[in-house]
Amino acid sequence: MKLPRRQFLHLAVGAVTLPAVSRFAWADTYPARPGRFVVGFPAGNASDILARLTGQWLSERLAQNFVIDNRPGAGGSIGTEVVVVAPPDGYTLLLVVASHAMNAALYEKLNFNFIRDIAPVASICGNPYVMVVTPSFPAKTIPEFIAYAKSNPGKINMASAGIGGPTHVFGELFKAATGVDMVHVPYRSNFVPDLLGGQVQVVFAPITHLIAHIRSGKLRPLAVTTATRSEALPDIPTVAEFVPGYDAIGWYGIGAPKRTPAEIIDKLNKETNATLADPEFRSRLADLGAVPMSMAPAEFGKFIAEETEKWGKVIRLANIKLE
Repeated sequence: MKLPRRQFLHLAVGAVTLPAVSRFAWADTYPARPGRFVVGFPAGNASDILARLTGQWLSERLAQNFVIDNRPGAGGSIGTEVVVVAPPDGYTLLLVVASHAMNAALYEKLNFNFIRDIAPVASICGNPYVMVVTPSFPAKTIPEFIAYAKSNPGKINMASAGIGGPTHVFGELFKAATGVDMVHVPYRSNFVPDLLGGQVQVVFAPITHLIAHIRSGKLRPLAVTTATRSEALPDIPTVAEFVPGYDAIGWYGIGAPKRTPAEIIDKLNKETNATLADPEFRSRLADLGAVPMSMAPAEFGKFIAEETEKWGKVIRLANIKLE
């Protein structure tokens, strides 16, 4: 049967627009069921704390529960693989952190390309790091620390949460910028007990992770790693006040599998930014020493690419290799 031209065109246009209508309807009803928020780090660390806080608020805004799914290992890469192979339907999200920008230079063989395979959804916050020493350490300022380190090369133990992560790479940037020699001591578990006990003397770690020990006087902060001072530690100078150009910040955001519909990504971005604008949520972040960081998906993607390039250079310069 031969259809009249007008009827044929009408049916053809309908066939083309139907998928688009379906996608928008899907986005309107999303989320229709619970989802999961994959965190590539153990429960209880800074990443997990931020993920649980954000997940709770997003669950309330979206009227569906997003369960935290901890998949620790390989600097967050194990959790990333879980998300890369997940259906791109918005029900599996990834906590994106600074480590993801470092892994491309650190790991020779990954089963994914982070920038290609993870769609940026929304940034959550910046997490300033702080350089702390044990109270018995002789230096009380950054200049005194540098002078002491140069007079005692190789005698300062610098703790980290693992090779190639921010707590290590931020310290390597400090070493390169100041010319000091410190012994890197990576930990597979919590480094704080040994830091409090004096077995290691210095660490570059999230304010979120150390602020309770700083407030109790068990650790002495020398400087924050960001370009500007932290509201959580307003009296503590920045490293850059003594080492021009030094700037390092931890950060957190949300990613999704590639090919996740743009309508769903936009909805998640909108709800995340609304959460970041809530005074109570901002107060909770401030209590943790974190700073809200609101970005559109494309802007967040550009930020991740820039961080990947910056820290890749530091990793190669310091010749950081996984053992």
